[in-house]
Amino acid sequence: MKIMKIAALSAVLAAQFAFAQFKQTPLSYAYNALEGSIDAQTMEIHYTKHAAGYVSNLNKAIAGTPQEKETLFQILSKVSTLSPTIRNNAGGHYNHELFWTMLTPEKNTQPSAKLSKAITGTFGSMDAFKEKMSKAGADRFGSGWAWLSVDKNGKLFVSSTPNQDNPLMDVVEEKGTPILGIDVWEHAYYLKYQNKRADYLTAIWNVLNWKEVSKRYENAVSKK
Repeated sequence: MKIMKIAALSAVLAAQFAFAQFKQTPLSYAYNALEGSIDAQTMEIHYTKHAAGYVSNLNKAIAGTPQEKETLFQILSKVSTLSPTIRNNAGGHYNHELFWTMLTPEKNTQPSAKLSKAITGTFGSMDAFKEKMSKAGADRFGSGWAWLSVDKNGKLFVSSTPNQDNPLMDVVEEKGTPILGIDVWEHAYYLKYQNKRADYLTAIWNVLNWKEVSKRYENAVSKK
């Protein structure tokens, strides 16, 4: 009888998650690895509650729809034709999966020579770029994201989107391939910085993974 109950429970769980296409990528660092800039409690709640909720709700929303067999990029590229639930949760999943890779406990990573040249050529200097990026995040009313992306011509641009939108979506004005995304939802910083979003946007540069940003830049421009 016990074996039958276990088998029945396993069947229910298997059926419940059979459609689950998307999953969270495990963090490559501990929750407390970014202390000083992002606290451990924020990282744990952000990853295990907020981000986990997006992927879970996305999988539920696409169950039994054509999107169940599509990639995340395919979904984002035509999100204007899909439900708000899919739009919000697909964006939330993509944005967070990118965001975790933007962070690193490694100290003083630097942009590649190629990316550094592109940033200087586009914005005038690294400091000018950081100021523009931070302003995009600080000026975002309510919740959203600040982005550094590559446009269809291989040029860099800074933008901001509300909620969980991103430059890959067909609903945004400035479209491109994101290579750096900074989360400015309150849950990303409020435990440590309270309402001081600007302080969070200053501190995040201390844990920015320039190696990953550089890799994404070079991959993006190689496809143009």
